[in-house]
Amino acid sequence: MEPLASRIRPTTIDQVVGQEHLVGAANSVPGTVATKAGPLRVAIEKRHLFSFILWGPPGTGKTTIARIYARALDADLYELSAVSAGKDDIRKIVGADGVGSTLNLGRPKVLFLDEIHRFNKSQQDFLLPYVESGQLMLIGATTENPSFEVIPALLSRCRVFVLESLSEDAVRTIIDEAGVRLGKDAFEWLVNYGNGDARKILGMIESTQALYGEESEKAIKDGKKLGKTKKGPQKITVEDLTKALESPHLRYDKKGEEHYDTISAFIKSMRASQPDAAVYYLARMVEAGEDPLFIARRMVIFASEDIGLAQPTALVVANAVFRACETIGYPECAITLAHGVAYLAKAQKDRSAYDALRSAQADIRALGNLPIPKKIRNAPTKLMKDLEYGKSYEMYDTESYLPEKLKKKKYFK
Repeated sequence: MEPLASRIRPTTIDQVVGQEHLVGAANSVPGTVATKAGPLRVAIEKRHLFSFILWGPPGTGKTTIARIYARALDADLYELSAVSAGKDDIRKIVGADGVGSTLNLGRPKVLFLDEIHRFNKSQQDFLLPYVESGQLMLIGATTENPSFEVIPALLSRCRVFVLESLSEDAVRTIIDEAGVRLGKDAFEWLVNYGNGDARKILGMIESTQALYGEESEKAIKDGKKLGKTKKGPQKITVEDLTKALESPHLRYDKKGEEHYDTISAFIKSMRASQPDAAVYYLARMVEAGEDPLFIARRMVIFASEDIGLAQPTALVVANAVFRACETIGYPECAITLAHGVAYLAKAQKDRSAYDALRSAQADIRALGNLPIPKKIRNAPTKLMKDLEYGKSYEMYDTESYLPEKLKKKKYFK
């Protein structure tokens, strides 16, 4: 059955809720500040064909905008997920020979690549010449910063549009479209739960209706609008939502509470030098489809924060794990993650560098930028030398180089 979020998905630019800075219409109402139309609205209205990347949180309209754009420009739209797609999928889209620009042969080809950050460097390099030549117009969607996740050559050929989490007003509009009624408490509960993610909110509503809604099964079978009963739209309560959330099939949401509880347990297990527990929580995340780069990033942070000077090679190992996850991907990179987790969990721990940094930051916030001692200042000009910048500096000086107010400070205990 088609999910609720898909059934009420906007099909035109005017139906898109939120993202006014990208798709909003020009405002020229007398007495107000004139605003320009959003760049994606202009591109659609002028039928401007170009490659771009949509960067923003989940459930904010990336797929919807991509489909509207391709449809409005009368393009052939091909949708792939970088999680499962590969080079062969690209070959099939451009044709076996990969020769010739479709722009000269008729309808342009637009590739919507969801989770583009999951394409490794080799896959992005393979895609690049088709984007360069115009054989494919690329629309990438990502929740990660494309500056870090997309190779520079491909990124330079795409505009980047940043999407924002949906506001409460936008969420209310979307909920109204779903045909359900909510009390104030239930609405606030959903807003907090969804955190601006429309798809997550609609999924929660749909699951709640399926589990606890009056005549829900009959309504679904009859193809009626979700939330409708003989007495009109059914009101969903906080109790209904809470019960639905406790259902087993909703337990692991990669952006929800279970996500944060599991990563917290994972980090704390490594910190306590318990490799068995750490690998268990790693396995839970892997089985739930958690992004391996998210896990690997946390391991890199852990290597410096918790292991630090006790075993500096831990940072080398953690970085190697991250790189392996970038180039290999699931399912094999799970083995590399387990290897790295076992190493980090068993390593000696030393938080002195982390604690020193936080202590120094606290002093800077409290005291501001204190004057740097003259003897360690740079002195590239005669004036600076006359002011005694760099005077009496010795490479192995035993005198403290901290500012005068902090001369006796010890950040490393």
